[in-house]
Amino acid sequence: MSKKSLLIAAVAILVIAIIGVTYLLFTEKQANRELVQEFQLDKEDLENEYTRFAQQYDELKMTISNDSLSHLLEQEQLKTQRLLEELRTVKSSNATEIRRLKKELATLRKVMIGYINQIDSLNKLTERQKQVIADVTEKYNKASQQISNLSEEKKNLDKKVTLAAQLDATNIRIDPRNKRGKVAKKVKDVVKLAISFTVVKNITAENGERTLYIRITKPDNDVLTKSASNTFPYENRTLAYSIKKYIEYTGEEQNVNVFWDVEEFLYAGNYRVDIFEGGNLIGSQSFILN
Repeated sequence: MSKKSLLIAAVAILVIAIIGVTYLLFTEKQANRELVQEFQLDKEDLENEYTRFAQQYDELKMTISNDSLSHLLEQEQLKTQRLLEELRTVKSSNATEIRRLKKELATLRKVMIGYINQIDSLNKLTERQKQVIADVTEKYNKASQQISNLSEEKKNLDKKVTLAAQLDATNIRIDPRNKRGKVAKKVKDVVKLAISFTVVKNITAENGERTLYIRITKPDNDVLTKSASNTFPYENRTLAYSIKKYIEYTGEEQNVNVFWDVEEFLYAGNYRVDIFEGGNLIGSQSFILN
């Protein structure tokens, strides 16, 4: 073969080799471009995943009231945000770092699932506790209402018992007498007021000594009394009395007589006698002096 033929053959081989190398370089460049694009997509997907995770931690923290668990969620959220910042600084062509951050994301996902299950269990427990509290509260309210009703019934019963045990004065009679002991016809002749009444039978009343207070009221509502210190308690105040009388009560009907010696000026008009015992008004009677 001539030198010319060898030269042509060598050139042909060289051209073919150049074409082959060019093709290989173009193919590899194309593959690298596609790989970079794939890594870029992976990186974008990872950033979106990390961002969603950070937001989910915010949502989870709003559903719990447990301080310890809330602190743990806060730490995991900060870790997620830190890894997100790392991811944003990684180049799309850095396959090693992207794969590492993918693994980190998988770990974060498992941790989050664990927290979600834990929160779900706590929420269910809290709901059960709320129900128990609601049931106990309802039972307490019912019991309180029953106690209140019983207390009100007891008060009413006590009132009835008190009223039943209260003494009662009837047949109240007031006789104005003159100095001869006869019934005085005119007010100017009255020197004594004879007051008589009957304490009725009451088997529910307690036996023993009782103190009766008799008030004689003039037409101007002034009370006849021998001393300003002659008072007794009645309904959170003190009243003046005219006559105080002790009796030994046995539960049986009992007649009582008391007298008022007239030492003051009396004038014509309507007078009234009120009888008290044990803080109760047990009888009243009006009379006229002409």
